[in-house]
Amino acid sequence: MLKRNLNSDQIKLIKQFQKNEITEYYIYSRLSREIKSKKNAETLQRIGDDEMRHYLFWKEHSGVEVKPNKWKIFKFYWIARIFGITFGIKLMEKGEEGAQEAYKKTCEFIPEAQQIVDDEDIHEKELIDMLEEKKLDYVGSIVLGLNDALVELTGTLAGLTFALQNTRLIAIAGLITGIAASFSMAASEYLSTKSEDNGGNALASSFYTGLAYIFTVIILIIPYFLFTNYFVCLAMTMTFAVLVILFFNYYISVAKDLNFRKRFWEMFIISMGVAAFTFGIGYLIRIFLGVDI
Repeated sequence: MLKRNLNSDQIKLIKQFQKNEITEYYIYSRLSREIKSKKNAETLQRIGDDEMRHYLFWKEHSGVEVKPNKWKIFKFYWIARIFGITFGIKLMEKGEEGAQEAYKKTCEFIPEAQQIVDDEDIHEKELIDMLEEKKLDYVGSIVLGLNDALVELTGTLAGLTFALQNTRLIAIAGLITGIAASFSMAASEYLSTKSEDNGGNALASSFYTGLAYIFTVIILIIPYFLFTNYFVCLAMTMTFAVLVILFFNYYISVAKDLNFRKRFWEMFIISMGVAAFTFGIGYLIRIFLGVDI
């Protein structure tokens, strides 16, 4: 390889590239040794080998060894282990989008770097898309359970809040309604999926639907068990609902490469709209039926 005379700023930039590449090599390699899927392990190791090749390329120009970022290795390893390898890796790659422009600028004084740019832009994306993660196959079922729980329970709790004005009663009524609805949703998803694909994934689909529903129910009802002011409880429930919508849609937008803003606002408007509507119904019921507890 042709040795070039590089200035201090160029050397500094190359060292940053080295640090990124060797750090990601350790992340991919460590994950490849930990996951059970042989196919995914081989794919991750292939990406890791690419990162090491890139590191060695930059090392030839900097002339020095560079240590990896241990905090980044720790952070993304555990994100991938907890939230899934697809989410963890795509989140990491998303954070490296700004580096692509820096890579392209480097091609002006190291033309051979164009191969690195091509690898980052195409090859690694193709390899990442090859990863198979079972839980992402059931995103539709999770969306169904989570969205139904948000719409139905925020509405139910809003209506009960004004109709009953007793946090303990609201919590118990909401919990009973939520648990019953989660089993109902899981059963409906099982029957629906079974009729569509001959029952291949019906049980798993119903499980993810019910689990997402009951998880959302617990999150939304917690304030009513902790506080006595029902308006404070309702405000916290609405806040938790927004946070669930925010987190879930961010997760899906990263893992499935979907539009975050569009999905978030769609879910937010539907959930909050139903809550506002049923809050009004609860108010009218209290006035016209004279409910007083």
